[in-house]
Amino acid sequence: MTDTTSPTKSRGKFRAILAGGLVLGVGAAVVLAAWNDSEFAIGTFGAGSFNMEGSTDGAAFAEHATADAAGALTFTVDPENLAPGDAVYAPFAARLDGETTTDANVVVGPQVTTGNVTGLTYELIATEVFGCDADSTGDPLVPAGTALGTTPDEVSFDLIQGADPAPGTPVNLCFKVTAGDTLTQGQTASTTWSFVAESQ
Repeated sequence: MTDTTSPTKSRGKFRAILAGGLVLGVGAAVVLAAWNDSEFAIGTFGAGSFNMEGSTDGAAFAEHATADAAGALTFTVDPENLAPGDAVYAPFAARLDGETTTDANVVVGPQVTTGNVTGLTYELIATEVFGCDADSTGDPLVPAGTALGTTPDEVSFDLIQGADPAPGTPVNLCFKVTAGDTLTQGQTASTTWSFVAESQ
């Protein structure tokens, strides 16, 4: 029995099926591309400000950034005419300036000493108000009787930033230096204390 199907009709069916498949493929691609969503995140960064300043009179604050530019302490009694048993007192204050954007921890660092400090001891306290004399009391940072030219380990205090543009509240310090029995006539010495602030 002969096949009466015409080759032309078969090719037409094949084209129709193929064309249908192509249409279906295009339709599927459109559906997949119809849903689209994106998320983006950006971080912006900048550095704050950090600066400590000191005062020897409790009013005028300035930077004393090096030992050569140290603020000269004003002692209540002439510190260059000491005798055994004498004591002299000097105030100092430290604060963060108005542009500082973080709190600080301040470490009382090693002292730079010249001359002969034999027989000289000191005490350092944080006082409620600015000023320093024999009656000054407060939070003891360095105990009385500490040899001048030395600093105990881990002596520090905190400074709090102010509300911009105001500076932070100062921490008031009182240095008490006492001459002992081993002081010798004519000896001279100088000591420079350092205060190293680290942002918190």
